Amino acid sequence: MPNLPARPDLGQLRRQAKELQRAATAGDADALRRVGTVSQRLVLASAQLAIAREYGFASWPRLRIEVLRREALDSGDAARLRALLREEPELAVARMDHWCDHRKGASPLGYVAMLRYDTSRGLWRDVPGSDALARTLLEAGAPVDGESGEPETTLITAASYGDAAVARVLIEAGADIEARAASNAGGVPGATALLHAGVFGMTAVIDVLVAAGARPASIEQAAAAGNVTGFLSPTTPLQARVRALVMAADHQRPAVIDELLAAGTPIDAIDEQWGRQALRVAAQNARVASVEHLLARGADPDVRDPQHQRTALDWCRHARNDVADRSAHDLVEAILQAVTTAA
Repeated sequence: MPNLPARPDLGQLRRQAKELQRAATAGDADALRRVGTVSQRLVLASAQLAIAREYGFASWPRLRIEVLRREALDSGDAARLRALLREEPELAVARMDHWCDHRKGASPLGYVAMLRYDTSRGLWRDVPGSDALARTLLEAGAPVDGESGEPETTLITAASYGDAAVARVLIEAGADIEARAASNAGGVPGATALLHAGVFGMTAVIDVLVAAGARPASIEQAAAAGNVTGFLSPTTPLQARVRALVMAADHQRPAVIDELLAAGTPIDAIDEQWGRQALRVAAQNARVASVEHLLARGADPDVRDPQHQRTALDWCRHARNDVADRSAHDLVEAILQAVTTAA
């Protein structure tokens, strides 16, 4: 069974149905077989039903409304979404299935929480209006923490994908900020939204969560949030401090970087758990202030990661292909190119 493309086009689907009808009318054996699975009448309605069934929908109207729903969500058009919900209220909760880029399906609210990643182009981007979409779905009955049995709450999804506006709407609607992902979830199994945002470098979401009362449970989370008071001591394990240094660099917390360095944390050390290193992560994620700060404190731009043998500059150039706005990566590239030996 085929899946719908990531960029749906109702007009193209209508053309597919018309072409199928014409081919069947002309006696094409394959077209006759396809139409014949739903009706013996070689009319457009039969061809449309055949197309809908091939994509996994019970009828052409069900296929049509699903395409319109995704178009409304992808375009950030809350008014259009509200109009669809007035026509079909269950669209606020009905799963989005049969899409090539979401083969396991998604709840509408969960899908909105993932919108910052454009699956059709493989790019990270900002999505104006995602908060209005989330609010519209919540007002129409979407459960704020997601459906029972889901491996993670919608807030955790928003934290992983970095949508601070959606996270704020969810928290205002009563989302559980301390909920943990399932042990078999993707991302960071068993972790809270705060840790997901920390690991994936979503600083704006961390700030929203902390303002709402989320409290770090480790020095790594505290470093991401920008305050390691009460977590950093002479007995703090070295690897915990290294991971915290990476977090501080990724979230551009210069004061925390300085505290960790003053405590004896090696600036170029590699985190043995995740294989990350402060300057490399800062460069990869285009953290301009952190790159400048780490270099000023003595970070070595020529250090290569053991797996790919890439310098921080190499990682900056590699990651630039994954974002829609490349201006910050361009700045980091210029900074590192001036100091990297093998630039």
